Amino acid sequence: MTENKNEEQTLENETIEESAAEAVFAEGEIPAAEENDSPVEKDELQLAQEKIAELEAKIEEMDNRYLRLQADFDNSRRRAKLDMEAAQKYRVQSIASDLVEALDNFERATKIEAENEQTKSLLSGMEMVYKAITGALAKEGIEPISSVGEEFDPRLHQAVMQVQDENFGSNIVVEEFQKGYLLKDRVIRPAMVKVNE
Repeated sequence: MTENKNEEQTLENETIEESAAEAVFAEGEIPAAEENDSPVEKDELQLAQEKIAELEAKIEEMDNRYLRLQADFDNSRRRAKLDMEAAQKYRVQSIASDLVEALDNFERATKIEAENEQTKSLLSGMEMVYKAITGALAKEGIEPISSVGEEFDPRLHQAVMQVQDENFGSNIVVEEFQKGYLLKDRVIRPAMVKVNE
């Protein structure tokens, strides 16, 4: 019987010690082993935390660099696409600039008076060639600028003379000396005009 009492007392003591230990942990007290960390362990912990902070900063810097490179790449791709579209849209500009000079000569040649059948036949052939060239240019988006009776637009017209004519309003094109041409929305050559004051 004495043995049973001793065992019960030992169990009670162990239970009391366990409850005391749980109470200490529940209050947030640090166990005695951790309170006495050596300074070497604290230095290692601090070094590890500094290394972690350094690596996190490098990761953030690399992320930023990656995002900037991605944005630059997107911008370059967009610019290249726009350049290619513009090159496609205005691919005939250089040849069109040369052809408008030839068109001027054709127009002047078709305005001469035909005195005999041979000249009339020649003029008829020139008019057909002229119409074929203007038709081909129109398919590529090259159109003459309408001028006479329109309001003067410095983007489209080049004023070489000014007159005072009561039949026209102020700043209206009275006469066209040389045709101007547009390639889609770009001016190849402005029209040379006479403008009413």
